[in-house]
Amino acid sequence: MLRTIAARLVDAVPTVLLVLTLVFVALRLLPGDPALVVLGEYATQDQLALFRRQMGLDLPLPQQYLDFLWRMATFDYGNSMITQTPVAKLIGENLPYTIELTLVATGIGVLFGVPMGILAAVNRNRLPDTGVRLFSLVGYAIPDFYLGALFLIAFALNLGWFPINGGGTGFWDRMHHVFLPALTLAMVKTAFIGRLTRTSLLEVLGKDYVRTARAKGARENRVIYRHALRNAMLPVTTGLGLSLLATLSGSVAIELVFNRPGIGEVLISAIAKRDYPVIQAGVVVFAFFVVVVNLTVDLAYALVDPRIRVKA
Repeated sequence: MLRTIAARLVDAVPTVLLVLTLVFVALRLLPGDPALVVLGEYATQDQLALFRRQMGLDLPLPQQYLDFLWRMATFDYGNSMITQTPVAKLIGENLPYTIELTLVATGIGVLFGVPMGILAAVNRNRLPDTGVRLFSLVGYAIPDFYLGALFLIAFALNLGWFPINGGGTGFWDRMHHVFLPALTLAMVKTAFIGRLTRTSLLEVLGKDYVRTARAKGARENRVIYRHALRNAMLPVTTGLGLSLLATLSGSVAIELVFNRPGIGEVLISAIAKRDYPVIQAGVVVFAFFVVVVNLTVDLAYALVDPRIRVKA
């Protein structure tokens, strides 16, 4: 298992390096001068030159790139160009809200998606199956931000059941604040996981060993939950990893709709103001989560299917 983890971490290094390179190049290709954006159009040439020198923007691009990689590798994110606040502090204050939203939304998606998929598979082409497929279609079709706006108007503004904005303080208050945004994200996740569970379980239920178990007189619940479901969970595990990453990226729009604190709000503001240190640190954080989620999925494979452990 340790050898598997080490191999996956080594494989992740080129991915992270490529992401960092693309971010560095993309930021430098954007039109406009960051010094002019920060200091304003009335800044003098001396002030602009001083700012570029302080931020290292006057150095040759290869040197800027090497300095950037070194700072990212040593977790030296620097200060925001706009507020001079340490970037690590900005990320540390806002990241927990994004992680909280992602985990709660994914948890709701799994909690409802897997049972829905099982229900649809064991009732193929009957009313429950039709209902689950219809829900999946609707869940895929409605954009997150639009559904979030509907939930906000209905349950927060009109009914007053949930807060309109903010992240809350204390565990239960934070859960109260996060529930409606998480439910918005979970609609698509539930539809995706439910449909994937249904498809995977139907495929496994047609295997020879399932028919053999039934021929031996095994109870239907035992056939489904003991023989079929565990083997059907491997594709679902892959889908869950992809869904988790999609939820993490989708949280950006939901944080803006519900006016929640989070890394998405910080990044959107930084991109608008060309705040290089904040953008770069935010991308590093997202790249780190991609590596962690992929590693977790690989380890989950080994738990779901012991044959993978033998191959590794």
